Amino acid sequence: MPPDLTERQAFMVLNDLPNIGPITLNRLLEEFGGDPLAIFRADKRRLESVRGVGPETSAALLGWQQHFDVVREEQRLAQAGAVFITARDEGYPKMLREIHDPPIGLYRKGDYLFGQPCIAVVGSRRTTLYGQSVAKKLGADLARLGFCVVSGLARGIDTAAHEGALSVEGKTVAVLGCGLDIVYPPENLDLYRRIAETGAVISEFPFGRKADRQTFPMRNRVVSGICEAVVVVESDVNGGAMITARFAGEQGRLIYAVPGRIDQPSSAGCHQLIRDGATLFTSIDDILNELNYLDGLRPRAIETEGQGSLLEQLMPQLSAQEKQIAAAFRGGSILNMDALAAATGLGVSEVSAALMVLELKKLVSKRADGTFEARSLF
Repeated sequence: MPPDLTERQAFMVLNDLPNIGPITLNRLLEEFGGDPLAIFRADKRRLESVRGVGPETSAALLGWQQHFDVVREEQRLAQAGAVFITARDEGYPKMLREIHDPPIGLYRKGDYLFGQPCIAVVGSRRTTLYGQSVAKKLGADLARLGFCVVSGLARGIDTAAHEGALSVEGKTVAVLGCGLDIVYPPENLDLYRRIAETGAVISEFPFGRKADRQTFPMRNRVVSGICEAVVVVESDVNGGAMITARFAGEQGRLIYAVPGRIDQPSSAGCHQLIRDGATLFTSIDDILNELNYLDGLRPRAIETEGQGSLLEQLMPQLSAQEKQIAAAFRGGSILNMDALAAATGLGVSEVSAALMVLELKKLVSKRADGTFEARSLF
C-alpha cells in the first residue's frame, strides 16, 4: 500500500474494486475495526480469514492498483464538481446506514445533505399520461410539504416525480445505476443538471461504470434505503419498481401503491403490491396519516424575547392562505372546516390543504370531534 493513501482514498478504492459486494466490504471493515487502511496492510492469509473473502477477493485487494487509479478518479471528481463521501460523513443519508448492505461510499454531485425526510416515488419507464400526472403532482405535493423526493432519473414516472419537486422549488435526489459521468437516459441531461443545482445526484459506482442488470437492482436498494417510504405509481409485475418495493419491505420501509385500470399492464404490479399488503395510495393524506414527521419538519427554534408572539415570527414562513387560516385561530378559537372557510373566504379544499401544512408544522391540532385548535405556540 502506498504510504500516501489517505483514509478517504482507501474507502474509494474498496468501494470501486470489481466483484466485491457491499456485504463483504462491510464485513471486512467490521473485522478490521472500521479502518480501511488496515485492510490494505493485511496479507493474503489474514484477508481470507474473514468470512466471505476467498482467493479472488483477496487477490483484488492485494492487487488493487491494477484495477483502480486513485489520482485519475480524483481528477474526474474535480472536473465533475463532485465529491466522494463515506458512511462517516455528514452528507451520507442517515436512513441508508441502517440497511444490512449499505454502500461504504457514494459519489455525489450537488450540495444537498439530506436534511429532510425522504420519500421515494418510482414506477415504469413505459407509463401512461395518468401515471405521469399522478407522479408529478405527488412529487410537487411532497416537496411543498418539506419532503425530499427520491427517484432514479429514469424515463416515465421517475422523470415526472423529479419534475414535480423542481416545479415548486423543492428538494429532489436522483440515484443513478451508473457512474456520475453517464447520463441515462441522455434526454434527461437538463433534468440531471437542474437536480444537481438544488438537490443531489448520487451513485455508488465509479466514473465510467455503465448501467447493467447488476447495477440497477443495487441502485434500487439505495433508493428505498434512503427513504422512510416508497410510492409505486405504475409498474408491471416484472418492473424495476417492484424490485425497489421488495427492498423497501426487507428494509422495513412503508410501501404505497397507486391503483390503476384493471386492464392496464402498467398497473398490474401496483395491484399485486396492494394484494400483498402495500397501502393503497389515493392522496398525500395516506402518507401523512401514517407518518409522524413533526420533529423533522418543525421550524427552526426562534428566539422570542423582544420579538413579539411566536405566531408573528412564523408568519413569514407561511403561504398567504396558511396565514389566513392561522390568523383565524387568534383568541383560542376552536373551528371546523366550514367555519374556517367562512372566516377566510377560502374554499374547503384550500382550507384542507392549508390545515395539513399547519398540522405538519405543529401549529394546529385536530381534535377528536373533527374541529381544529391552535397549539400553545400561539
